[in-house]
Amino acid sequence: MTRVLVVDDSGFMRTVIGNALTGAGYEVETATNGSEAIEAVAAYDPDVVTMDVEMPELGGIDAVERIMATNPTLILMLSVHTEEGTEATLDALERGAVDFLHKPDGADERTVTDLTDDVVAKVDELADANVSSIALARASASAYATRSNQEAAAGRAVAGSGNDAQVGSGGGPQASPDGPAVGPRAAGTEIGDFPPVDLEGEYAADPVVVLGASTGGPKIVERLFERLPIGLDAKVLVVQHMPAGFTERFADRLDTRSEYDVREATDGESIHPGEAVIAPGDAHLEVLSNVNGRLRVRLDDGERLHGVRPAIDVTMRTAAERVDDPLCGVVLTGMGRDGADGIEAIHAAGGRTIAQDEATSPVFGIPCQAIQTGCVDDIAPAPELVAAIVDAFDTDGETDD
Repeated sequence: MTRVLVVDDSGFMRTVIGNALTGAGYEVETATNGSEAIEAVAAYDPDVVTMDVEMPELGGIDAVERIMATNPTLILMLSVHTEEGTEATLDALERGAVDFLHKPDGADERTVTDLTDDVVAKVDELADANVSSIALARASASAYATRSNQEAAAGRAVAGSGNDAQVGSGGGPQASPDGPAVGPRAAGTEIGDFPPVDLEGEYAADPVVVLGASTGGPKIVERLFERLPIGLDAKVLVVQHMPAGFTERFADRLDTRSEYDVREATDGESIHPGEAVIAPGDAHLEVLSNVNGRLRVRLDDGERLHGVRPAIDVTMRTAAERVDDPLCGVVLTGMGRDGADGIEAIHAAGGRTIAQDEATSPVFGIPCQAIQTGCVDDIAPAPELVAAIVDAFDTDGETDD
């Protein structure tokens, strides 16, 4: 039986979430704060953890980092929809949590029943995830810890402490730089180790990239944007399944980590080379036109597709119909089949198509469904996605034949 650890300082939330999971056939244990969660994970070895963000003694973010350093586990964050809660959730994803859900806070019509239904559905999804996703999450936590230690070491050196700063010598539990050897391509699961991609030779002018992702996607998209070379001068459209309110902060984080100008998309705006837009939560992102190297987009709050809005298929299909410039569609980790039809459309329009491989996908549903269409040109592990995108626009040695 699949085991779930429910971590929340609210007795009410522990009860309602625990009862819902028990009713769905899961074995449930509970903890009241991050410190108890760390002990419970070591003792109980759950398959999935639901983790509140704000808790006394030790909060969810620090608990995620420590759990991922010692007992890698699939962690689902539960967060209130506030600016602080949104930023904390994205921090938790960076440190190794695989996904998150929005807690009801009275600001909208979302209810506790909505939350418990979503928790059960998400745990169902994660319980079926490939075991390599644990290695991927641990590698993410390791990359975060390494980066934090490097920054701390640099700070100590600048401060002139007189001590030799050693990367990785900071306090607290440290993850192995390599992570566990899990899955058929364990070396490919280290998403923190995206190699730099240099532009050599000739590349197509005015390229357009459409990225689609769901569960497990935010940290992979972040690493991808850190390495996507600005010299490619691409126009990038990103559809990441997220609630309204989270996508704006996600865009802000990408903007600080990328040479590209990244923002949340607005209705009717134009996207120029070197710019990227994120589909807002609760709105489809459609391509309206592509004239003189500029994309124009619109937002649509119409019916959900595949149960989601924004939908990857909407953006990819409209791009395939209206983009005359070189086009590349990329599908990343996630549950379901959103993106499969879009990949087919881009392939039919003559664009290049890429899917993340199984070994580095926390949830292989979206890439798998796209691959099964027979319309995926390249299957790449997470660290090689940037190189695959760049190669899609490489014109070296091409002729008119």
